[in-house]
Order: sequence, then C-alpha cells, then structure tokens
Amino acid sequence: MTVVPPAAGEPRRPEGPRNPGDAWVIAESGEKYWGRFGAAGLLASDPVRGILLQHRVSWSHFGGTWGLPGGALHEGESAIVGAIREAQEEAGVPDGAVRPRFTSVLDLGIWSYTTVVADVRVPFDPVISDPESVALEWVPLDEVADRPLHPGFGAAWPALRALLEVRPAVVVDAANVVGSVPDGWWKDRAGAASRLRARLEGLTVPAGALDLEGDVWFPEVSMVVEGQARDIDHESSEVSVLRAQAAGDDAIVAEVERRVASAQTVVAVTSDRGLRERVERAGAAQVRSAGWLRDLLDGRG
Repeated sequence: MTVVPPAAGEPRRPEGPRNPGDAWVIAESGEKYWGRFGAAGLLASDPVRGILLQHRVSWSHFGGTWGLPGGALHEGESAIVGAIREAQEEAGVPDGAVRPRFTSVLDLGIWSYTTVVADVRVPFDPVISDPESVALEWVPLDEVADRPLHPGFGAAWPALRALLEVRPAVVVDAANVVGSVPDGWWKDRAGAASRLRARLEGLTVPAGALDLEGDVWFPEVSMVVEGQARDIDHESSEVSVLRAQAAGDDAIVAEVERRVASAQTVVAVTSDRGLRERVERAGAAQVRSAGWLRDLLDGRG
C-alpha cells in the first residue's frame, strides 16, 4: 500500500488537501482509493422522497456518476461523524436532520468505506455547498438503479436497498433489567430506571446480535416502566419511555404489537419466562435476556 497526496494541479480539490486524510491510498494492483484513514458516505433515506444522491462533478474520481455525499475521514474520526460532516459540507444536511439506522462496511484491508444509512427525521432540501457536486436530488428507491451510479455504490446498492426495508426496534422490560443486578435499585426505583434510560441512549447493536446483515445497527428503543419507576425524572429524545398505568407486562405486549403492526423487526428484552411467551405470540422476532442487554451496554455484546 502506498499513500500519495494529490498531485500538484490535480483537480480533486481545487484548493488542495484540507487535512492529512485527503490522500490517495494506492494498492499494489494500482487501484487507488480516496482517504488515508478510510472514507464514509451518508445514505439519507426520506420515507416520501427516497434517498439523497449526488451527481459528481466531472473532475472528481468517477466523475459524472451518481453516488452518496461523502469523502475521506479525518484521523481518529468515526465513520458516522465523518459521513455526516461530509454530507453537511457537500449537501448542506442540517444538524439533527438525520438519525443513523445502520452502517455497512467495505473493508479491503488497506482501505475501508463505511456507508452510514440514516433516516431523515426533519425534512430538508439539499444545497450544493462545495465544488464536488453538479446536482443533488432525492431519488425514489425504484429509480436509483436507472442512474449511472458510481461503481462502488452501484455494487453495494442491491444489498443496501434490501436492508432499507428492515427497521429494528428494541422493547425493554425495564423492571426486569434493573432488577437483574443487586445494586440497591429498590431504594430508588425511579432513579434506577433513569440510569438505565441514560445508558440506552444511542444503543448500538452488532448486526450479528440481531441476526441481520450490515455492520452495526441503531435500533429504536422503548422501555416500559411501572410502579414507582413511573416517576422517572425526564423524557429522552432517543428512548421512548412508556409508563404502564396497570400491569407492566400488558404494556410491554402492547408496545410489541404496535411496533410489529408498523412493520418493525422487534426484539423484546426480558428474562421473565411468562412474558417471553406472550411477546413471542405478539410477534417479536427475538426475545433476549436482561443479561444480553447488559452485556451490550457494558461493551461485551
């Protein structure tokens, strides 16, 4: 592998490199890949308009094709942060407009590219905000393959298209998870529930743990609280807190049924045997134990 900065006068970026990551990685075969520390792109999915595609300017690598806003990662930068940063630079994606759903990684050993698939939460119109785009368009899913696609994106699109139909959700039996560790939770049930909710913010699950393709997933999360835990201190933008007014088990089953009805792939989290049977009948694709969730939260998943 060889790392080569853009040659003098190369129009990849007219002003020249902006950071050390802006360099070509050259394989022994002669193939070159942009991004010393790898690269990432954002696949923004809007439920009404389709996905956001970038028509690449002629002087760029594979110029004239359509692909995703994206580019070279900075040193030490995560793929999600880099993909969103590049999409903001190239397409004017507003802060907070998208929520990651999953990532898919092409790892060539010497170089990797991460596709960050994200759902549009706040609709926006893209803006050409740097010289790398001829056009930016929302393209319906069924019309994407009709465009002259960037070869890398074209090869990945069929699998990405299939995964766009998958929307996982995790429904948590908070009382069961909190009660699985003797840490004094019974002295302050609402406080213990609040701590669990905080840990569930931005829950990341390896694809294999959900029996899904891709790299990692960021499922939607609901946690059901009951009894004194209903006094949980405040709501969360990332975790839906459901306060059971009667039996907690009934509220958990109802939440599973609601999410299944909306075509989500539901994972219920409880170690209660009777509840496990009920959520399975309600359509949960998987039922995982409280220990499974705690291992994920502790980084052992």
